[in-house]
Amino acid sequence: MITIRSFRDLLRLFFIFRREIRITVIATFTIIVLGAFLLPSRYESTALLLIKPGRDTSTVPIELADRQSIATPSALRDPLLDEERMITGRPITGLVAQQYMETLAHASQPSGFMATLKNAPNIAFDWLANAMRRMLEVMGLLAQRTPEDRLTEEMQKNFKVSHDPGSSVMELTLTWNDPQIAQAVLTNWVERYQEERTRTLGRVSLYAFYEQAVKDTQANILSHKHQIQTLLNQLGAISITQRLADVAQGLNDLRTERNNTLRSLAATKAGIGKIQEQINKQTRLISSGKELALNPTRQDLQNRINSKEVERQELLRSFKESAPPVQALDNEIKALKALWSSQSTTVQRTENIAPNPLFTRLQNILNDQQASYARLLVQLQQLDGQLAQLEKDRQRALDLEPQFSHLQSELEAEAKNYTLYTDSLEKARIDQELDNKRISNIAVIEPATFNPSKVFPKSLMLLLVAIPLSLGVGALAMYLFYLLDQRIHDADKIEPQFGVPVWTTLQDLGTQGPQHRSAFTASLYRLYSVLPLKQVPQRGLSIGMTSAHSGEGVTFIVEHLRDLLQELGHRVRVGDDRPVEPGEIQLIDASAFFTRQETFIHLRDADLIVLVLEADKSTVPKLQNALATLSTAFGRVDGVILNRRHFQIPQKVLTWLGRYRSQS
Repeated sequence: MITIRSFRDLLRLFFIFRREIRITVIATFTIIVLGAFLLPSRYESTALLLIKPGRDTSTVPIELADRQSIATPSALRDPLLDEERMITGRPITGLVAQQYMETLAHASQPSGFMATLKNAPNIAFDWLANAMRRMLEVMGLLAQRTPEDRLTEEMQKNFKVSHDPGSSVMELTLTWNDPQIAQAVLTNWVERYQEERTRTLGRVSLYAFYEQAVKDTQANILSHKHQIQTLLNQLGAISITQRLADVAQGLNDLRTERNNTLRSLAATKAGIGKIQEQINKQTRLISSGKELALNPTRQDLQNRINSKEVERQELLRSFKESAPPVQALDNEIKALKALWSSQSTTVQRTENIAPNPLFTRLQNILNDQQASYARLLVQLQQLDGQLAQLEKDRQRALDLEPQFSHLQSELEAEAKNYTLYTDSLEKARIDQELDNKRISNIAVIEPATFNPSKVFPKSLMLLLVAIPLSLGVGALAMYLFYLLDQRIHDADKIEPQFGVPVWTTLQDLGTQGPQHRSAFTASLYRLYSVLPLKQVPQRGLSIGMTSAHSGEGVTFIVEHLRDLLQELGHRVRVGDDRPVEPGEIQLIDASAFFTRQETFIHLRDADLIVLVLEADKSTVPKLQNALATLSTAFGRVDGVILNRRHFQIPQKVLTWLGRYRSQS
């Protein structure tokens, strides 16, 4: 765990993993140099074939290429892809491998010390590979294959065919361990390809087939037309589609008219009920004229009342109002007035009776509505009959429509077939002539070449890049070691990662240089400044220093811290299981708490618990385990001290860098 902030830190990282980087660089350089001299040589032989446009460019049959619904060849499809597929196929490769094995069996083996020395690694490798293959075949992990099959696969791997987009030239490349053999094999490959291609693509004559197909198609077209005409005659129409459209239009119109009739029937029926209700409220006869006169009874009663009034006036001349004759007369007058009031003023003498004209008019309207209702009922019956007839016609047309559609689709297909067969008849004649003349559209514009220059390995280039490539691999290895390294070299990431403050970092005193001694003293004073010395006069201070394992420098730090505190005038005592006294600083040496259980007893009364780590040996998992153990036991860890920190960069390197920077 180290932080890279400058070139000096990067240089320090190099010296930390110097041994590993040196081994990596030397191993990489050795492998590259050995590969430049010991890797098997590979040579290339190339050839160029020109694919001229023509009927043989496409391997698709005529009848398949013409039917876009069955197969849809792209307009931008490269026909040379089929040629590449054929030339790299296993049949042609197998023939080439078979002939190569026959030639190799009769060839003489190279002799001489250099040839034997050069071929020794290849012979040893082949023997080892064969032994391993036989063992795997016996175990059942690999299928048993003949040498010819293995040679065929090897040739397929080493044989490459390519062409530029839009170009009709195929470039053939064969990579082999001998330039002469590569040239011979590639030449044989091209010859086999031309022979097999001509034999495979030789078509049987299609002329007679297309001629008979044209006649059969014509007969099928006439038969389908006759059947379609028979169906149309049954329907009495010129087109079943038009017939269905007319029937559908008629049904829509009749249904609309029927709905309107139903609405008229409902409205008429409601109107008849309303008119009947109004007729029931009217009288059949009405009075056309009346003669009125004054009521004679009322007039007679008025005369009698008047005469009684006169008689009362005459009695008042002789009697008082309270006299019996006067009161009797008053009662009689009062009775007459009551009778007079009950009589009407006039009486009807004559009255003329005539028919009610409103009743007569309502009766006429009712008759009209009833007649209209009967007419609408008859109209509804007629519409239902017409709808039923149209439904029968529509159902009949629908029953015949699938058969008609099937015949129509077959007729269209036969018409298309007739057109295609007619066009293909001339193409078949041309193909027949090409096959008879054995005409091919492939030309060899460059035969297999002899190239004695190696394509692999490039020995000179490997030797030139050996040093920079080895250094690059070493730099990559240094980065990988940096990622995988879990050791603690610096204390920068301890506090952010584990949440425990770092009190100080003590330099390693193994090198007795003045700079290291000064840095150690400064770090010790840094530790002194962290201590809470304000509580010493009141209740003293107990500091427990511990480590996970022995040998991490706890005793060393306790002794130097004790000397520093005593020099600064403090009363210091190394822990002896006695409680700390006011004005006293107690240092508890409790190292290796993983192996010494009594360490926890010594640390239980400590005011501060400090964990000591040894740089370059302590790792992140060990630190995490130690902090977890102390936190479980005491609930806290007050600080961490990193001891024996190494700078790793030699002093002479630092001196040289300082001199270089001063000069620049």
